[in-house]
This record gives sequence, C-alpha cells and structure tokens, in this order.
Amino acid sequence: MSPLGDTPSVTGRDYWRSLDQLADTPEFQEFLHREFPVGASELTDGFTRRKFLTLMGASIALAGLAGCRRPVEKIVPYVIPPENLVPGIPEYYASAMPLGTNVYGILVESHEGRPTKVDGNDKHPSTRGRSNALLQSSPLNMYDPDRSGMLLQDGAERSWEEFVVWWQDRYLQYGENRGDGLVILSESFASPTLNRLRTAFLEQFPNARWIAYEPVSDENRDRGLKAATGKIVRPLHHLEKAKRILSLDCDFLLTEPDNVRATTGYAAGRRIETTTDDMNRLYVVEGRYSLTGTNADHRLRVPTRSIPAFTAQLAKTLQGKGLHLMVDGLSGQGASFDQAWIDAVADDLIEHRGECLVMVGQRQPAPVHGLVHAINAALGNSGKTVEYFDYTDALPSDNAELTQLVADMKAGAVKTLVMLGGNPAYNAPADLNFVKALDKVDETIHLSTHVDETSTLAGWHLPRTHTLESWGDARSIEGSRAVIQPLISPMFNGHSDVELANLLATGRDQRGYEVVRDTWKTILPAFNFDKSWDQVLNDGVMPDPSIEPVAVSFDGGSIGRQMAELHAPGAPSGNAVDVVLTPSGSVYDGRFANNGWLQELPDSISKISWDNPALISPKTARALGLNSGDVVELFAAGEKVEIPVWIQPGLADQEVTVELGFGRRRAGRVGDNVGFDAYPLMSSAAPYFVAAAQIRPTGRTHMLANTQDHGSMEGRPIVREATIDQFRENPEFAREMVEHPPLKSLWQEHSYEEGNQWGMSIDLNTCTGCNACTIACQSENNIPIVGREQVAHGREMHWIRIDRYYTGSEDDPDVVHQPVACQHCENAPCEQVCPVAATMHSPDGLNTMVYNRCIGTRYCSNNCPYKVRRFNFFNYTKDFPDVVQMAMNPDVTVRFRGVMEKCTFCVQRISRARITAKDEEREIRDGDVITACQQACPADAIVFGDINDPKSKVSKMKKLQQKYELLAELNVKPRNSFLAKLRNPNPKLVTHPAEAMDAGHHG
Repeated sequence: MSPLGDTPSVTGRDYWRSLDQLADTPEFQEFLHREFPVGASELTDGFTRRKFLTLMGASIALAGLAGCRRPVEKIVPYVIPPENLVPGIPEYYASAMPLGTNVYGILVESHEGRPTKVDGNDKHPSTRGRSNALLQSSPLNMYDPDRSGMLLQDGAERSWEEFVVWWQDRYLQYGENRGDGLVILSESFASPTLNRLRTAFLEQFPNARWIAYEPVSDENRDRGLKAATGKIVRPLHHLEKAKRILSLDCDFLLTEPDNVRATTGYAAGRRIETTTDDMNRLYVVEGRYSLTGTNADHRLRVPTRSIPAFTAQLAKTLQGKGLHLMVDGLSGQGASFDQAWIDAVADDLIEHRGECLVMVGQRQPAPVHGLVHAINAALGNSGKTVEYFDYTDALPSDNAELTQLVADMKAGAVKTLVMLGGNPAYNAPADLNFVKALDKVDETIHLSTHVDETSTLAGWHLPRTHTLESWGDARSIEGSRAVIQPLISPMFNGHSDVELANLLATGRDQRGYEVVRDTWKTILPAFNFDKSWDQVLNDGVMPDPSIEPVAVSFDGGSIGRQMAELHAPGAPSGNAVDVVLTPSGSVYDGRFANNGWLQELPDSISKISWDNPALISPKTARALGLNSGDVVELFAAGEKVEIPVWIQPGLADQEVTVELGFGRRRAGRVGDNVGFDAYPLMSSAAPYFVAAAQIRPTGRTHMLANTQDHGSMEGRPIVREATIDQFRENPEFAREMVEHPPLKSLWQEHSYEEGNQWGMSIDLNTCTGCNACTIACQSENNIPIVGREQVAHGREMHWIRIDRYYTGSEDDPDVVHQPVACQHCENAPCEQVCPVAATMHSPDGLNTMVYNRCIGTRYCSNNCPYKVRRFNFFNYTKDFPDVVQMAMNPDVTVRFRGVMEKCTFCVQRISRARITAKDEEREIRDGDVITACQQACPADAIVFGDINDPKSKVSKMKKLQQKYELLAELNVKPRNSFLAKLRNPNPKLVTHPAEAMDAGHHG
C-alpha cells in the first residue's frame, strides 16, 4: 500500500501527515511498521519490563497482608462543617478571567474549597459556556509550585505590612511634589475598579503617569480606527451573521483576541444538517499558515509584507465594481496578485452586502485596519456583522508611551516605577533596552506571580495573586460587567492588582473585597445593594443597557494618505528572510510558559510540542540547504537569535514564522530554557515583523518533539470530505467511500437495547482544531505530562488527539483536522486480548479500564486500530508537589506506572448524573451528561448522549446523511461517529467540477 493510501474517495484526494510520509522516506517506513515507538520495549530507568511485572506481582501479594491496617496518620474531621457543603459534591461559581482588554466569563468547579476545573459561563456573552485551551489550563497556573510566596526588598524577605509603611512614607513625599518622577506601568485592562483607582491616582498625583504595555495587543487596530474615524473605538465582530468572511492575516480562530466568541460564531455558520442548508464561505489571505487558514474554503498564500498591498488592490477592485468606497490614492505598491482571485472575492462580498465581513490581524499596520473597516462600512456591514464600542473603563496598550517612558528612565526623570504585572525585562521591544533603563530608576516595584526576569531586577518584588484567588472586575467589549470573585484564599501570600493600586492611589491598605465593593456601590442601586451584589456574583455578568454601539464614519482622504505613506519592504533575496512574530497558541506571550499542559500541547498545525522552531517553507528550506532540526542564526538590527528550523508546508517563501513566549529564563521548573526567545527580534517600530533578516546555518541540530506521525492510520481513509455541492449530489458519500463485504462478527455480539447507551458524534465541518478539547480532557481526567523526550518517543498521554492531515501540494496544501479518542467499540478488539479482563464493556456500552487489574501487557494497545490507548511507562505523578496535587479532580483516579489508560467518556460525570437522577426519582435527561471535551469546545462540534433516546441530540446527529464511523469496515462497531468535512468553494474559482476540492487554496 502506498503511504498515502489507495482507497478511492469522492474527491480522489490523497492525505498525508508529514513531508516524510509524502516522500515515503525510510525513516517514516521504520516508524510506521514498528508497533511501539523506539525505546518503548524496555523501561529506561534500570528496570526491565519483566522485572517490573515481577515486582508488581509481589506488591499485589503483599497488599493482601497490609490491606487491613489502618493508616498511621491522624485525620481531622470538620468540627463545624462549612454551610451548604456536601463532601464529594462539587460547587460552581461564576467569575471572569481578563486577558488584556478582553475578558472571558468563566464557571469554576470547586471541590471542598479547591477549584479544579474552569469552563465558560453560559450567561456571559464572551464565552456562552465555551472556552479555549488557555482557560482550561488556568487551574494549573494557580497551583504552580514555582509561584513566589515571599515579598522581597533587594533580595531580603519583607512583610506586606513593611511595604505598606514604606509606601505610605513615599505617598506623603509624592503628595508634596504632585507625583513628579512617579510612574505606574501596568498591563492593559478593562476594569471598572482599576479605572476608578487610576483616576484617583492621577488626581492625587497630577504629574505622575499610569501607562499600559502588552507585547501582544490591538494597538495597530486602535490607531488605525482612530485615524480613520476620529474616535477611539473597538470592533465587535458577529461572525454568526456573516455568510462571507475574508480574513487578512487574521487568526481569529486561535490567537486573535475574543477567539472563543469568534469560533462559536464562525462554527454556527458551518453547521449542515440537510442538503438544503447553506453555510458560510471563508477566504484567507496570509503568509504564515494559521489555524484560521487551515479552515479556509479558499486560501491565498501571500507574503506577510504584501498584505497591505493586497488590501489596497482589493479596495480598488471593489471601487471599480461600483462600491461607494471614498478612498483615493490606493496603490498596489509594486506587488502583483491573482486578479481573477480578487475579482471573485470582490464579487462575492458585493453580492452579500450586509452579510459579509472583512477582518484584519493585529500584526498588520494601522492604516490597513482603517482601510479594512472602511471596506466593511461600504459593504453595509457596520451595525450588522460588525459593531463599534467605546473603550469603557479600559486602558489599552500604547507602545509610544512605553518608548517615551524608557527614554525618561534613561534620562533619570523617573524616580519610582511601579509595575503592575507584566514582564517588560523579557518582552519589551529589544531596541528600547528596557533592562538598561531600569538601572537608572531609583526605586522599582514589581507585582508578579513569579520572581521572573523583571522581578529579579526590581528593588521590591511583591507576590501577585492568581485570578482565581482575587477580587476584581472586568468589562467586556459590548459593555457587560462582571465581578471576579476568588475561589480560594491566596495560597502564596499574594496581593491583587486592585489591592496594590488602591494602596498606591489612596495610601490605604484595604482588602480587595472592600475595594471592589466600593466601586460597585456606584453601579448597583443603593436601596438594594446587597441583593443586587449577590445576583451579580451568582450570574457572573451584569449587562449595561447604557452602553450602545457607536456610529462611526470613515475619512477616506485620511485613509488614502496613510496608505500612500505605507511603504512595503522589498522581497528579501539571498540568505535573507522576512521574520513574522506571532503569539503562541499555547503559552501566548510567555506568561503561561510554566504551564506543563500548554507546553506539551502539540501545535495545531506543526504538531510540535515543547518548542517554537522557526517555521520555513519547503522551497525556502531547499534553497538554503536546511533540514528540520537544523539550528540557524537570525540576524536583524544588531540582534541575533539562534533557533532550529522546521519545514512547514503552506508558508510563503523567503519568510519564517516564529512564536513568541518561549526561551524564558526565570519562568519556573517547567518553562525555564524551553524553546527560544524571539523577543530580541522585536522592535518598537514594527513589533511583529522583521524585514530581510539574515539567516545562517550553525551546523548544529536540535531535537524537536513532533507528534504528526504518531497514531498513523497507515493510509486508511479516516478523513472524509467533499464540497457542499458534492454533498447535495450524493448526501451519503461519506459512507460510500469504503467498500467492504457484509460484516460478520467473529464472536457473539453484545446486545445493548435497554437502558442508557452512551455515544458521541463529532462534526468535522465545525471542528477548527483549536485543541481546547485536549486540555479540557487533561484537566478533567488528571492526565500527566511526560516531557519533551518522552513525547519524542511517542509516549504522550493525551486521551484525545487532534490529527492534522494535509492534502495537495507540499507548497500549498489544504488541511483537515480530526479529533480522535477511544471509539468505545461495541465489538472492541482490545477486550478480546486482555489476559486479566482489565478492559471490558459496561452495561451502558462503555469500553472501560479497570486500572487495578491492568498488568501492562499492552496487548490492548497492539490490537487497537485507532492507536488511542496510552501506557504509563513511568510514574509521572509520584513527584508531584502537594500544591500541584490540589489541581487533581478527586472524582478521577490518579494513575501510576504500568497502567493502560484512555478516554472513558468522562464516566465520573455519567455516574454523577445517574445519582442525581435517582435522587430526583427520574430518568437521566438529554444534556444531563456533558463530557469535558464537549463542554469546552467553542465550536460546539462534539455532542454526547444516549443513543437509545431517539430524541437526544446525539441520536439526531447520528441519523444525518454525512455521518460515518472510523474504520467501520473492521466491524468493531464504534460508538463514536463523525460528520464529514464539507467545504464551500466559490464556483468562479473552480475551473472544473472534478477539481472542486483542489480549488480550495489555488483557485
């Protein structure tokens, strides 16, 4: 069989996972035909597998002797149990989690006062009950054992009370000189309380300053909109209302702000149930290969430096087609594009006026943002698919103010610098040399969760609380306000932003609870304050009816002048490449670098774990003589970064993409020295783009842990896709793609006709591949991390993986994502080979694992056609610090070495629903059981329920015509099913019906 498979499909497309598979290299063949990865035959810590099983047998025998002994340790019961606490029954609290000027409404699960799980709050407009990987991983950030628990002054331990006395003395001094030389540098925020305290601070110290800086921000968008409209506004995109979407270097499904709401809206427009349904169409123009790009119906590969020119050409084309876009002086700036592609897109947008949306990414220059929003206005999208709101209670990031601050610091004009969060010594633009400037400041104070790169240089380091330990508040884009309430007392003697800001502004030391309530006493009605306050805490959100969308008009002349002044750099040549800097889909800007769940999460496209290589196109790699893993030097503006390269299909040529947030030096035991620091390449003039950087090989290599070939299906037709027109012509194409004789079982089949029978359906048409389900499963089910070396050996422990398949040419392929977990086969091949019946079927159709029976033969893994079983080669959990153990779900067993594990359909949640229904003397209702992956999915692509209930949502999805099961021809009868991937190509970009699927990127 060819490595690409020889099974015919409706599209005639071949799918491949890696360039090695495409080339059918000897390395790939060796990996493919070895049932277990290299090094997995024996344990590498001095114990052979035989010896390990011998010791296990002895331990089981001794357990019978020791099993009746009482524990030696004393246990202390509740003398007076906390009110309303029922041990074993979790409680849920609504809160909010800010990230810059954006906020996510969250619902936190708490066990006996210990928060363990975060999901979206279904009442909050930013999440609507959904989440992303960052939210799912947040409990691990709180229980990070490397968080700072000591307040330090010049390295000496101090108390909070000593700092309060110290500041109160400075407070009086600065009151006399009106704050000369006093500056607060905070992260950006949208908070009623922080905004009130900022106002109070500047009133008390009129000559002081309070500015905000974020290394990844919406500053280009804000400046572009202000120049184009004369107002400081921010947009709210309604993707659920858009039938046509054009994304210009905008990864709105993963790394752009408000991505949970964007994913939910986008997926709502992709959901297909019948052949008469319609779905949206997504065009993407970009140089890097983003997650949004992998979901495109049409993707145009354009160098990042040429996006402004492309936007100008699109605007000119729209004007030529009669669109009333009053922008003059637009020029293509010497770049050439596929005009037929632009014409087709322009016609499609005009045809869907008021029902389309053009979006542009944070990385693009300010004038491009102004032009894009003017295009939206001319298309009639304003007030429909995009609305504008004032920045209320917010302080956005301002790079110009940071530049001025650093200049003042170097000049000695800043006497006291207070840093509320952030890590500018690590992530400020390299040309500013923030570290050198910090030496010129007399007194420096840094509030941070860790003694990080900035705190080590500050005079005072103050431990900072995590969001789940803090009182605070936040305001979302459309004006809704939320109170941030703590789920647990501060674990590391920390204080919150509002507590420190209140001390700075008033000189008073107050609890965060009091400070926040003081703010809300001006918001809620005084005659009924306590009841209203409790209601806000209960709901987690309070809409503000006084906030309405802002009407904006665009100054075409100003936009035209700015675009004319925007000069794109020329194409690099020789050993030069453009460098595109982008936030990480896992560690973001570096603030989550010490989170092992996020570090081990494979990138959605490259599938690399624990690293951030420089991604480079196959053509550019050949021209430079580079292979994946080769370490190169990138030179720009006197700065040098050493980093390995990874050959990534689909990238623009002469361009490399590097994720920010890695290469930390003071992150903690997990994040220190993981990956490579790209911030030295960031400049204040162009933070996310470096033109014509020199690239030179070093002759060294670096091991990259990559999972793209793990769990290979050996060419079998796993992914099923077609165009929407092909689906309408042949609705059952997904089932007809595989021909097989009548299926007969080799053993007596199980019968599951009574009671609840659990099953799952996953819609590949709405799944974006964002990885939220993977982290949600890890958080819910106590799945350990294993580290870079073990991932490289194929030993990652994730119970649900997101397979990424390429199809098409290596220079410009399409991508399909597919979540794969245990399929809970009714005729499960794993059950027939287990010698101790550790894997068996439950009466409700679950393929279960009895952990204390498992002896680690791994026969079940060998017999699983889906490669979804994970073996605990080492005792990854035995050295967990006590504080990390607090993050564990008490309803799920923490497994040890020598145990096979895999997806359980969140059996603990099924049990909880069964008990609740029994207590209420009723049957389990549809929706009572929601698995962790289903709950997290922002695209609502995963549905779980009782397949014996014809009215359940999962039963209805399993009756849809595009439904299919993985490897159904093996007669294993999986309980999971999928809805096939559908694309919606523009007929004008398809030259022949047979080429419909290959037209997605190339037109």
